[in-house]
Amino acid sequence: MNRLQSYIIAGILFVLAAGTLSHFLYGWTGNNFIIGLFTPVNESVWEHMKLIFFPMLFYSIFASAKLKADYPYIASSLCFSILIGTLLIPVLFYVYTYILGKNFLVLDIIIFALSTALAFFTAYKLTISCRFRFHSILLYCLTGILLILFMLFTYQPPEMEIFTGFTNAMALT
Repeated sequence: MNRLQSYIIAGILFVLAAGTLSHFLYGWTGNNFIIGLFTPVNESVWEHMKLIFFPMLFYSIFASAKLKADYPYIASSLCFSILIGTLLIPVLFYVYTYILGKNFLVLDIIIFALSTALAFFTAYKLTISCRFRFHSILLYCLTGILLILFMLFTYQPPEMEIFTGFTNAMALT
């Protein structure tokens, strides 16, 4: 196993553990405002996207710093993968709830794990291929925009379905 593969596996494990813990952290801290910016503050699909976004962002900063010399495009590959993993959560959630008519906790957990694994698999493939060497700035900007949106919409969400709780998500079906 090469160094990149080791970091990818460690990243998957870190995001799964940190994301799972972050699901409960806001409540454990007595609804701390700052913690809420980085962790889910309610049961909406939007807030659950944070379960992968922030742990993967933090891990990506760490891994990029450690691997940049050997893999110069790892940061852009990880940014793309953060976006893919984060966006897979609502896509997969709404597809399965539309088909089944309701949500199931076990499927939500599987979606989180699958999104994490696919994100890191994508990061690995893109890092090896150097495919995003000309798109780094765009990927950094898109990741930054999503970060800002999480900050803005945590406590002031728009009146849209993705920002309401899971129980309301079935109103569309």
